Amino acid sequence: MITDPVCVAPTGDVCGEGAVWHAAHNAVFWTDINRFLIHRLNLADSSVRTWWFDEPVTSLALTDREDVLVVVLGSRVILWEPVTDARHDPLFLLDGWPAVRLNDARCDPRGSLWLGSMRNNVNEDGSPGEAGGQDGVLVRLDPDAKVTSWRKGVGIANTLAWSPDRCCFYFGDTLANVIWVYDYDSSTGAISNERPFLQGFARGFPDGSAVDSEGYLWNCRFHGNCLVRVAPDGKIDRVVEMPVKNITTCTFGGADLTTLFVTTASAEAPRGDRLAGSLFSIRTEVRGQPENRFRFYGRAR
Repeated sequence: MITDPVCVAPTGDVCGEGAVWHAAHNAVFWTDINRFLIHRLNLADSSVRTWWFDEPVTSLALTDREDVLVVVLGSRVILWEPVTDARHDPLFLLDGWPAVRLNDARCDPRGSLWLGSMRNNVNEDGSPGEAGGQDGVLVRLDPDAKVTSWRKGVGIANTLAWSPDRCCFYFGDTLANVIWVYDYDSSTGAISNERPFLQGFARGFPDGSAVDSEGYLWNCRFHGNCLVRVAPDGKIDRVVEMPVKNITTCTFGGADLTTLFVTTASAEAPRGDRLAGSLFSIRTEVRGQPENRFRFYGRAR
């Protein structure tokens, strides 16, 4: 049984994104792209703490040190220590900033960070700009700082996820209303054999996703008022209704990884969406997968 969504942090984010579960902190971290913020919800006392950055914060990832996170900004990738707020020198700089910016990002099972980009739709003051075109790319950042390019011609890069058996990689383009599936080589990190996985689904557009332990992909639908759970063979398993219109990304968390935490956006929301931009939780009957980590500290020296 899946419970109804519960608002657990009414933060009013312009574009909530980048949710990641941090078990050691017993907390969910997520971002507000347009307000240049990182939030943390502590499950022990339901408190929310917020940090401010100097440009859009688009995504987050764990590393192989519990006290250090990867922060993906519009123009660069850095390491960050939440306890001290220490911010380290960039690991990666995006060519073309500020005309383009980074968007979704996730770590693969090998410990590399995959990054997708898009035409920059966030103005210098954080106000919304206009997306469009096919300026985005998909790249992989290895812990030794090697960067490889895997796809060009992307409208808005969203959804970076892996199957439990580490054989499949999922990647999407919001503007094209498609999520592709690729063969994933867990020994080399290479992807190949692109084919459509979820294409033309009528409710909204694909945003971020998470894959559960049964191999089903949970895709957030921007403008769609819902998440859709898709079976490994591409068939729709179920649609989970949400109380707001713009659903952006999700991650499994909680002590048993059966709570789905879902970010949303107040941008482009109808007037009646009083909780738009909040963080929601949904109790599910299926476990998620543990977060992959950027193996920066454990890499070969």
